[in-house]
Amino acid sequence: MPLAYRKENALNAICPYFTMFPLEYPTKVLKKHQKERPVVLDPFCGRGTTLFAARNFQLDAWGIDSSPVAAAIAKAKLASCEINAPLELAAQLIANVDPQEIPESLFFGRAYHAKALREICALREGLSRLEAESDASVILRAAALGCLHGPLPKNAENAGYFSNQMPRTYASKPDYAVRYWKERGLKAPRIDVLRVLRRKIERLAGLATKSPSSFIQVLQGDAQSADVFRSIEAAPSIVITSPPYYGMRTYVQDQWLRNWFLGGPGHVDYSAGPQLDHGGKEAFSSSLGTVWRNIGERATESESLHMYVRFGIIPSAEVNAKEIFRNSLEESGINWRVVSVRAADSADAGKRQADQMKADSAAAVEFDFHVERI
Repeated sequence: MPLAYRKENALNAICPYFTMFPLEYPTKVLKKHQKERPVVLDPFCGRGTTLFAARNFQLDAWGIDSSPVAAAIAKAKLASCEINAPLELAAQLIANVDPQEIPESLFFGRAYHAKALREICALREGLSRLEAESDASVILRAAALGCLHGPLPKNAENAGYFSNQMPRTYASKPDYAVRYWKERGLKAPRIDVLRVLRRKIERLAGLATKSPSSFIQVLQGDAQSADVFRSIEAAPSIVITSPPYYGMRTYVQDQWLRNWFLGGPGHVDYSAGPQLDHGGKEAFSSSLGTVWRNIGERATESESLHMYVRFGIIPSAEVNAKEIFRNSLEESGINWRVVSVRAADSADAGKRQADQMKADSAAAVEFDFHVERI
């Protein structure tokens, strides 16, 4: 059975996310190095699968991601609390917060039932007003992001998502979604937000078990910035990561609805945001090399440093993935030795789950690199 389907790993699935590598990948690496008790780092942590694997091995772990959505989900992988704590917080916010901003656009009116939208907005504003973050609020926020959009249930009582029919891993653009719903006569389900959250959170086996790392060890920032690495208190010795696919520029736009829940605008923001430079393979290699340099400079010179990198390109990019990655190592100015290069398992499992909206999405070409500093 794949690790993703084991109930003890439900926390890793608290929020669907695209272009994620399977839990088997970091688990296999950490099994190999667990006796060394390494400090684990993922500079492109996404939804935090590497961090969750490190938690399972009781290892200290740090994550970096420029996306506020990714950071919010990844923090949950290092949080620990009693199951009832985030549910009690949710009930308190829904009961006591009178949301000041409820979107009135056609998209929101058709995406959510009016009562559900009011409760979602209460959670959105209530979480943003908290004086201090807690493990319970981290779990609640990630769970709400995970329930924000997804497929319609046959029975509203079994709803796992708040929305009208949508993909799980990314948010459809508003005009397309409204047209899709109209053409099919789909209406937003009348659901109980707390009930949906309870179904999600009560499945999180092991949540009360103390995590070896704190959620504050997930940093929202650009891994190209040396300043971000100064906040990492322990020098990393094992890096397990998967950089953004070369040629994939829509990470920000595809997560626009979850960004809204975190306080962003209620429309698609088409600005690029901080990310690797996709202006050509040389520019991409250079910007990725900056990340490898930051890692090498933060690590302790006297200790070994291994990087395990799953690197991919989208098929339409028509470039050599191995060449780009090797060039990025050279650009870093750090002496790396390539230990192995293997074709990764099919990326179909990690592609955006577009089937609900009948959209096309080709799997990426991926390779697994193991390099070490010499």
